[in-house]
Amino acid sequence: MHRIPGSPLSRPVASLVEAANLVAPPLSLDEAFDLHRRGGATFVDIREPKEIEREGTIPGAYRAPRGMVEFWVDPESPYYRAALDDGRPLVLFCASAWRSALTAATLIEMGRSDVAHVDGGFTAWRDAGHPVDHPEAR
Repeated sequence: MHRIPGSPLSRPVASLVEAANLVAPPLSLDEAFDLHRRGGATFVDIREPKEIEREGTIPGAYRAPRGMVEFWVDPESPYYRAALDDGRPLVLFCASAWRSALTAATLIEMGRSDVAHVDGGFTAWRDAGHPVDHPEAR
């Protein structure tokens, strides 16, 4: 079977994100902001480093690039990071909540029941006027 370049895929990414949101429903911006304000959860920025440098991040967010999150969360992985497994829930975010939806669903499938992601991602957070940390200002 040969696919013609540019022709629709049998399962587009929007379909994958929709299914992921059923497994890991997003937190509303209000819920995410309240959880961040109260503490007790680890916010995890899964965007690429250049995105974070350019746009900033949620204050106190742990930075874990999308391609490494599953490895950093798994205690059996040689790349395991205990900071992502300290007993606190994980709240993932990316730019617009597509990558974070896929990642949150994957982590739930791996056995983490304490994972959520931010509806609308960092862009919605920033546009709502919530606090932003600009790493280059350090």
